Amino acid sequence: MFCKTPVKTSIPEEALLGTGVSGIGNMSQKSVRIDMPRKEPRCGFSGAYGGFQLATVRVCGIIHFELSLRSDNGCASARQGSGKMTLLGNSVDSPEKGVIILGAGEVGFNIAERLARDGRQVVLVDRNRKRLQAVQTQLDVQTLYGSVVSPAVLNQAGLERAEAVIAVTNSDEVNLLACLIANSGNPAPVKLARIRNDELASLREIMGPDLLNLRAVINPDAEVVKSIETMIALPRAVDYGEFGEGRIKILAVEILAGPLIGKTLAHFPDVTPDRGLRVGGILRRERLMIPQAGEIFQAGDVVYFVCLEESMATVLAITGTETPPVRYITIVGGGDIGLRLAEGLDKRDLRIKLIDSNEKRCVFLAGRLSNAAVLVGDGTDRRFMLGENIGGSDMTIALTGDEETNILICLLAKSLGCPNTITRVNKNAYMPIVRAIGLRLSVNPRLAASNSVIRFLRRGLRLSSLATQDENVEMLEGALRDGSELLDKPIRNLAFPAGINLLAVVRGDEAFIPRGDTILKAGDCLTLLCDRTRLAWVGSSLLGRK
Repeated sequence: MFCKTPVKTSIPEEALLGTGVSGIGNMSQKSVRIDMPRKEPRCGFSGAYGGFQLATVRVCGIIHFELSLRSDNGCASARQGSGKMTLLGNSVDSPEKGVIILGAGEVGFNIAERLARDGRQVVLVDRNRKRLQAVQTQLDVQTLYGSVVSPAVLNQAGLERAEAVIAVTNSDEVNLLACLIANSGNPAPVKLARIRNDELASLREIMGPDLLNLRAVINPDAEVVKSIETMIALPRAVDYGEFGEGRIKILAVEILAGPLIGKTLAHFPDVTPDRGLRVGGILRRERLMIPQAGEIFQAGDVVYFVCLEESMATVLAITGTETPPVRYITIVGGGDIGLRLAEGLDKRDLRIKLIDSNEKRCVFLAGRLSNAAVLVGDGTDRRFMLGENIGGSDMTIALTGDEETNILICLLAKSLGCPNTITRVNKNAYMPIVRAIGLRLSVNPRLAASNSVIRFLRRGLRLSSLATQDENVEMLEGALRDGSELLDKPIRNLAFPAGINLLAVVRGDEAFIPRGDTILKAGDCLTLLCDRTRLAWVGSSLLGRK
């Protein structure tokens, strides 16, 4: 008996040699069975099993197959239930165009994970075997061991038919060189590079458009600074985004007080008559849901509001989050992000303190800033922070390179009376923990970099997108095209599947929140809340794609 969990993968024929895996049957388009020794560890399975069966095998140097496990008790699961198996050599082959990601660090992993969820073919290249092994156990993508600046490795990764090459290693210079080599091998794929150094980023213009052929430079530091500047303007917002060229605002606010608490969504119009906003989703216990009419708003809910710009004040009023403007800001950490942020704020009518523990760095920072006060000190030293009256700041922003230190700094600032804090977090796994201990606002440079790449790659189907605090749900924007089954019908008569919520519409120069009698037309730009399992539906039904 074979269990019914198929696993699709491909391996070079020679990769089977020496593994103890033997093939039986004629290696053609017919069904083939391969037996595997019970104790063979290289296939990554746990539990007792006797073998696995392959269906539809094609051998042209590469074996493409779909397999099911067989166990002594009639069924087995791969990788403790992950449903995936990887047998990879140093070759990659697929008839479909795919995306090559160079660098399997946090950024590369995050991009690969999100593209795989979209159903894209992904090859992840790195020379760190432990990273690649971690990817193999968690993601349904192909991996390749080797140097990202090796022409031979890039060719093995499928450069000839790739649709995009994304260089996101930790080295700006390596990323530039990898794109240069990839472009010499095949100019056709879109090239994206993660570059934090502004001088290196300028090489894109200096070297001309053809040599590097970079379609975009991703600077995570700049993305983080933009996010922080938004948080300063809206200190009570947990998340913020814009669609429709800024005419549609997405404002996620934690409800702590106000008239919404205890009311159902059906009674939302009784709370406010403002027709320029609606509730898009509710984040509760780390899960973002599309609320039904009977859903009751609870204290502690993070509500994603969709509104026009003139209705933003209404959102703050009904959620009890109206606050004085932020004027006094303390930044702890004078690295690249801290300096970039301080330089931007230094030109505005704000009082800024920039603290760093390195005296030489502080001398450099003081020379770059005109109005900000630069202090040498330890942001985790309670006596120092008390002496500098950090509790009197409107906001403390911890931007050191160590996330544990940043968490301690923000907790200390809150204990001293500072009402608002922003924490720099580098690991995605820390984000829920940071929120759980009461630090509402955080930024993640690596996540910012991956978000930038995803937004760029999704152009066409999606003009832009916003990752929410629930990684399984996102907000996105797309143009309604001829051929869509949603045209020329009132919204109340449309059969949107579960997991899709239409939030706003931009039609020409007009932006509005749709109602039941709204009729959609070709060319309308729609803002949607979408479960990632429904992305295929967005592409086919909503945009008229087959």
